[in-house]
Amino acid sequence: MSAHDTPLVRARNVHKAFGPLEVLKGIDLDVAPGEVVVVLGPSGSGKSTFLRCINHLEAIDQGSIEVDGEQIGYRLHDGRLDKLSDRAIAAQRRKIGMVFQQFNLYPHMTTLQNVIEAPVGVHRENRKEATGYARELLTRVGLADKIDAYPRQLSGGQQQRVAIARALAIRPKLMLFDEPTSALDPELVGEVLATMRDLARQGLTMIVVTHEIGFAREAADRVVFMDDGNVIEAGPPDEVLAKPRHPRTRAFLSRFI
Repeated sequence: MSAHDTPLVRARNVHKAFGPLEVLKGIDLDVAPGEVVVVLGPSGSGKSTFLRCINHLEAIDQGSIEVDGEQIGYRLHDGRLDKLSDRAIAAQRRKIGMVFQQFNLYPHMTTLQNVIEAPVGVHRENRKEATGYARELLTRVGLADKIDAYPRQLSGGQQQRVAIARALAIRPKLMLFDEPTSALDPELVGEVLATMRDLARQGLTMIVVTHEIGFAREAADRVVFMDDGNVIEAGPPDEVLAKPRHPRTRAFLSRFI
């Protein structure tokens, strides 16, 4: 990120513990508008927890996270952070789309109904406009012919692409992906990664937690390696993946070569 870019995401000294287990130990990270950041690291390193803190699915214990200049989950008042109301937090989340490991589609709704549920049912958008945009999104993810299908009629890869379209339906400024291919059969991974590469080429700001090294190499502007609740190193893919500086990064990547 160049010095004159204002970060879309700004995390400073982020700490998170679950009881005695300290999961995040002071994370600092900036993400510029339009940047694709891939977060790598071993299981238990805090990657998914950090992602969930960005949209306040988990409340941080210390530090701050800003998205688009707005403190997420809290408001600074008389020098202290006061927790926002659930309604205010829900409004903040409109800027942030998230795709999880599990697709979590509503089984009784068609593909189209799943995609328009949040814009119409939660955010009270005009149904006709939301439906038109949902059709555009389903075309973008290669599912124009599956608009009337139910989740049970779709493959896992197709369901995950519907989940991506659903996350995009609220027109977020930031997309978070939490290991979006980990629940898929190997032959279905490629179609989801192809959809994500298309989004990256279109300039969407993305933070992606994944073990897909090929995707990191091809689509990321920057790779961040986390271990034991810390950012160990970060940089362009050709530096972090090809010439990692830290022994822990080298040990991790050696499993994929």
